[in-house]
Amino acid sequence: MVALTEKLQRRLTMQTIEIAPNTTTIRSLDWDRDRFDIEFGLQNGTTYNSFLIQGEKIALVDTSHEKFRQLYLDTLTGLIDPSKLDYLIVSHTEPDHSGLVKDILELAPNVTVVGSKVAIQFLENWLHQPFQKLIVKGGDTLDLGNDHVLEFLIAPNLHWPDTIFTYDAKTQVLYTCDAFGMHYCNDHTFDEDLELIEEDFKYYYDCLMGPNARSVLTAMKRMSNLPGITTIATGHGPLLYHNLTELTGRYREWSEAQAKAETTVAVFYLSDYGFSDRISQAIAHGITKTGVAVEMMDLRIAEPQEVKELVSIASGIIIGTPSTTGEVATIAQTVIGTIFGATNPKQSFGVFESGAPDSESAYLLVNKFRDLGLHPAFAPILIKESPSDITYHLCEEAGTELGAWLTRDRSIKQIKAIDSELEKALGRLSNGLYILTTRQGNISSAMFASWVAQASFKPLGITVAVAKDRAIESLLHVGNRFVLNVLAEGNYHKLMKHFLKRFPLGADRFADIKTYPATNGSPILADALAYLECEVQSRMDCEDHWTIYSTVSMGRVSQSDALTAVHHRKVGNHY
Repeated sequence: MVALTEKLQRRLTMQTIEIAPNTTTIRSLDWDRDRFDIEFGLQNGTTYNSFLIQGEKIALVDTSHEKFRQLYLDTLTGLIDPSKLDYLIVSHTEPDHSGLVKDILELAPNVTVVGSKVAIQFLENWLHQPFQKLIVKGGDTLDLGNDHVLEFLIAPNLHWPDTIFTYDAKTQVLYTCDAFGMHYCNDHTFDEDLELIEEDFKYYYDCLMGPNARSVLTAMKRMSNLPGITTIATGHGPLLYHNLTELTGRYREWSEAQAKAETTVAVFYLSDYGFSDRISQAIAHGITKTGVAVEMMDLRIAEPQEVKELVSIASGIIIGTPSTTGEVATIAQTVIGTIFGATNPKQSFGVFESGAPDSESAYLLVNKFRDLGLHPAFAPILIKESPSDITYHLCEEAGTELGAWLTRDRSIKQIKAIDSELEKALGRLSNGLYILTTRQGNISSAMFASWVAQASFKPLGITVAVAKDRAIESLLHVGNRFVLNVLAEGNYHKLMKHFLKRFPLGADRFADIKTYPATNGSPILADALAYLECEVQSRMDCEDHWTIYSTVSMGRVSQSDALTAVHHRKVGNHY
């Protein structure tokens, strides 16, 4: 059954389908959403998945985003009488999954809300009304009758601190909320076409799960104790059934690689306080792009011993400023005291303000870190209002800056260690010199490039290799547009020097550079020899680079008698 709103012209729709005996998914399809939380561009919209399990008793697993309120409640009412609900299982309290909890409580005042201890605490602070509750721990079970016995697994930090998984022994369906999901919207309930979804699956992992790789591995170890899983019912995107083994295997492989990283950064934040969780996630994503592992920890629930152990192995520490008032402030300040007590002068640090009105000044934390002898990786990020795309992009850049700083010695060592005949031969490949520029909304960026080649005639296409730790990488996904500016021989040094320098966070890359807009909105450099307007069609993972294939729609040469600037290297193991 698909419900369609004419007003939104297929932008918000509902889908229901039985996925197992007595088990129905209620999928809220958000076809046109193009941004999600952090600097997380969505090419294919997203879905918010909810599940109805009907034994002798009825359980609803998660709700939906508040934008679907009427559509969702109408759909639910078409399936059951909501007042007959016995249990509402809250996998975690992030608003896109629990945005309609209050509405469900109004329709089913006797329902028992099931969640982890932290989730129930969050709901009590948010709802400000009494409700029946059941706090569950790992291994606890709930019998719905007709053999639907639910078992709960604690899975903190995937990607909120209060996350639980729910396993139905009868249907062998595991409900995992954010874990194993993806932001992908289409009419297919399941993962029939692996090739169609695998890029979105990986991108989702990189943004949300990669910074919590050790937590992923812990959760998967707990999953291995279940008698068998036939379906993973995710909170976003298609459910995993046809390619379950393949996709969970990829999660394990990616997480093991992250967990083995030589360098780790500890990121401390407060979930559901200001924008601390989203800002910390953006910074963490930037860090992981440099090959550095991230461990995220919520100040609200952090245990002193866990904090000490994490800080002791971390090369860098990031803290989001906590509240200065209330019980949360007291807890957070105690944890921060533990962090300071466990640091050493060889570590780097970064601080951001969460945007909440009563947050502590970031400079107080900065001064304390400085007094302890730690190195500041970036200037404090001060957020006074709702973050914009520019804010999230800046936070991601800050994370990349920290990761690059922490790996600088290793990178230099690797460059010096390799000087074989192979690298010398590879270095003899000559490359043209280019500046790639792009503008998306209020975000503009640029990159000096030399690994560029024509890739096709029909359609006209090129490839550009982009290092994974480049800030511009997050602006070069499928559907994004850019301009490739070709530099002229004998007239490129000024532009090359400008775009190769390190820019302060948030700095305008085009200050003092003459540009004019392309038809796709990206800047064209007035001093370039030629330019090409491009649109990204696909990306290929090449370990430390992405190879971006793009079609070319427009171009022009401004100096017909000039030649392209060319770069010659001595060795092929670094630029």
